[in-house]
Amino acid sequence: MPPEQPPARDARIIALIGTGHFLSHFYMLCLPPLFLVWRQEFGASYATLGLSVALMSGTTALLQTPVGFWVDRWGARPFLVGGTLLMALSVSAMAFAPAFWMILPLAVLSGVGNSVIHPADYAIMAGSISKSFLGRAFALHTFTGNLGFALAPPVIALLLTIMDWRMALLTVGLLGIPVVLAILLQSGVLRDQAKAKAQADGPAGRALLLSRPMLLFFAFFLLSSMAGSGIQSWLVTVLGKLWGTPVLVASAALTGYMIGATGGTLVGGWIADKSKRNLLGLVTLLTLAAMALLLLPGLMPLPDAVLPVVAVCAGLALGTSRTPRDVMLKDACPPGQIGKVFGFVSAGLPLGSAITPVPLGFLIDMGHPGLVLPVVAGLLGLSLLCAGSAQGTARAARAPAAVPAE
Repeated sequence: MPPEQPPARDARIIALIGTGHFLSHFYMLCLPPLFLVWRQEFGASYATLGLSVALMSGTTALLQTPVGFWVDRWGARPFLVGGTLLMALSVSAMAFAPAFWMILPLAVLSGVGNSVIHPADYAIMAGSISKSFLGRAFALHTFTGNLGFALAPPVIALLLTIMDWRMALLTVGLLGIPVVLAILLQSGVLRDQAKAKAQADGPAGRALLLSRPMLLFFAFFLLSSMAGSGIQSWLVTVLGKLWGTPVLVASAALTGYMIGATGGTLVGGWIADKSKRNLLGLVTLLTLAAMALLLLPGLMPLPDAVLPVVAVCAGLALGTSRTPRDVMLKDACPPGQIGKVFGFVSAGLPLGSAITPVPLGFLIDMGHPGLVLPVVAGLLGLSLLCAGSAQGTARAARAPAAVPAE
């Protein structure tokens, strides 16, 4: 990690990294708004259309860990440039597909490019950002990704009102070119993480990822993502089934939750920079508050004016806990291993999002919508157990190295 540097330099670094992260999330959700148009033009089934998003997301999740190894070995900058360029060109090339099956391999290629983003971004931030600003840098990084998710559907929908789908995809795909050029032109401010010591104590490589602390961190991220996916997928349905909440009010609650979660990441970054001593305690307190707030609308009907406020507070609590969680993982990483660690652990996020919707939907089908929010709260509770064990085990592993030899 570099010594303290001017805030303007930190801002330039996070602007470059954040813009690429924004595009990676934007491209992940720019395809679903085209499904109705593609169904009409190509005659593909909805299941086949969904395969495009599944292939992109699955490829990203599968390749993040091996890409992390390469980032740690050869440096992050070339992978960041190549990955962003591959994403942009793959999405642009979809505009010229004469048949839907040709979009699928391009979706895979876009996923290959996307797999670079998390390991490369975190490795660069660890090597380039001032220590006093690192929490806020992580928070802004998460925020730009969430912004990409949020803006992709309305931007594509707006473009479809003034041009056909091919021009819309070509337009958003080519947006990646100036981002790549900016990263190339200003790459001098992007420094890689410190290299691993030749004879470092403790596990490294594959042994590090399979060590108890990293597996527990993976479970922490996985369970947190499973809980978040359950809320996003089923909150509106659960409130309607339990209390007859109007769709408009329940949707406002879900929107409030998402706004709170997104804004909370920025709050969490500021807190992580100001109080580094007990991040686990902070994460625990915030998660317990979110659990209580999420259980409340499942236990009793709330007034229509109160429900969105409770949802905003629950989202704010969970969102604020995310950046301290990322900082905890960074602190547990040995020098020179950040790419592979973040590539491996953050793969739990898309995996968790994929696991939860079906079994929770089955609970609702079986006539038990009242169990959904308690299950979500239970997942968050299990994530806390994993977080505590992960940090405790990581500290215990570092302790022998900190004791001077006699």
